[in-house]
Amino acid sequence: MAQSSSPISGVAERYAGSLFDLALQANSVAQVEADLNSFAAMLGSADLTRLINSPVFSSEDQAKAIAAIADKAGITGLTGNFLRVVAQNRRLFAIPGVIKAFRQIAAEHRGETAAEVTSAHALTDAQQTELKAALKSVAGKDVAITVTVDPSLLGGLVVKIGSRQIDTSLKTKLNSLKLALKEVG
Repeated sequence: MAQSSSPISGVAERYAGSLFDLALQANSVAQVEADLNSFAAMLGSADLTRLINSPVFSSEDQAKAIAAIADKAGITGLTGNFLRVVAQNRRLFAIPGVIKAFRQIAAEHRGETAAEVTSAHALTDAQQTELKAALKSVAGKDVAITVTVDPSLLGGLVVKIGSRQIDTSLKTKLNSLKLALKEVG
């Protein structure tokens, strides 16, 4: 089983490790990672989130829905089968953790470290390349980044690499200034 030193839930990490081992044997780690990223992008849907987290839906209903979603999204093969098995086992709630754990395991396997980047707006390819280079100089090895957009940051970035977090967001700076002004007044 693939080993990861990250503090991700046991269920999610076990599923991710098993999926990674199967993908490695099938020489399809990149394809599985791309499929999981596609599914992760769909997790922004309130309906899908409700399907995954609600105990009201039976395992049959969840399995049928996940199969339809995977087919419609073109998620087939190992990843499609994996999602169906997870749904049948009533473990859909662990999917976000599985995706995160799989990304970390795959990055470690490639000799990279994973970084989660949250920005106020979408980053261009040039900005992502520059950010990867800057993070490589800090981490000492290649960095695989996952970018999410959070407009509430107003500006700047929040970067998480392992247990370290670098927060240069305008929102945090304004909150710090607000606290400083309260202490003075």
